[in-house]
Amino acid sequence: MAVRALTGHDVIMEALAHPGVRKEARHWRPWAQGEIPMDWPLISWVAPDNMLTADGDRHRRLRTLVSQAFTPRRVELLRPRVEEIVTELLDAAADSGAGTDPVDLKAALALPLPMTVISELFGVGAEHRDTLHTLIHRVFDTTTPPDVAAQTNADMLALLAELAEEKAKNPGDDLTSALLEARAEGDEKLSQTELVWTLILMIGAGYETTMNLIANAAHALLTHPEQLALVRSGEASWADVVEETLRWDASIQYLPLRYTAEDVTLGGVRVPKGEALLMGFGAAGRDPEQHGGDAHVFNLRREQRGHLAFSHGPHFCLGAGLARLEGTTALEALFSRFPDIRLAEGEEVPESPSIVSRGAARLPVVLG
Repeated sequence: MAVRALTGHDVIMEALAHPGVRKEARHWRPWAQGEIPMDWPLISWVAPDNMLTADGDRHRRLRTLVSQAFTPRRVELLRPRVEEIVTELLDAAADSGAGTDPVDLKAALALPLPMTVISELFGVGAEHRDTLHTLIHRVFDTTTPPDVAAQTNADMLALLAELAEEKAKNPGDDLTSALLEARAEGDEKLSQTELVWTLILMIGAGYETTMNLIANAAHALLTHPEQLALVRSGEASWADVVEETLRWDASIQYLPLRYTAEDVTLGGVRVPKGEALLMGFGAAGRDPEQHGGDAHVFNLRREQRGHLAFSHGPHFCLGAGLARLEGTTALEALFSRFPDIRLAEGEEVPESPSIVSRGAARLPVVLG
């Protein structure tokens, strides 16, 4: 099956704004004709019934129900809890990484921080978090075998349906309970399928992408000591670190998929109706036409011209503010507490196998 990849900033912006480019898979000819098997490795990006795969009024309805948890005010109220979790994780890392013993920074900080925050926000109990992490990681791992991909899709649906059932019986002060309450409210109600897939989207996106943001930013600073010096001297801020990392090393490299609901012309190229488009957000972040001739360089003094790490338009990431909060909080605390932190010598920093996300499988460091 043919999929067209869009990699330039301008052509992606054009596609995101084009009324003939949609998110619902029914517009994709192979999907509509039943040619995409349920064990396709990217099935969890195409089959869901949530706001990531919805258009128009339906997308607005679903987004409105969830957006209440991600207003700037609600995000700011989470700051003390985020700071508390970061302190706890760094305490544990210090205990395990005494002296020169390497510590996997991804496992110690980048993964558990967003997983804890988003789990508490949606009321996911600690007993489910390891399983949820495993399932979501398989969704982003595009080397997952077909039979495992199909089973992962089914297991995620079952796990989040179980969570919804638990919250229906014992509601709490969490977003899952709030969404369940909204199911019974007139025209805004959620179907059971929409509810479960919305939970999968928000929990998965809420931790995997922020995990990679924190790890990618830490790795960038450790491999660019002159840029780290700018932050420590006050010439650049931790917000600058987060924005430049999002541009230069985006957590989401390619986002499947959008579809042509009619014949369209993008970047001067005619694309027939019924085709699939892969948005190359990572490549757009290094597009010299948008970011200058040194777009390939990690530079905290750069004048930001607008990146697409959180997408753009109606599907702009709801959790962008929370991701930025977690990223700046974690990085500032990490490099302040461990001023001598460095990459562990002789240790590899392997990438996670994915065309969707970009991040280290592990990030071994010596805390100092």
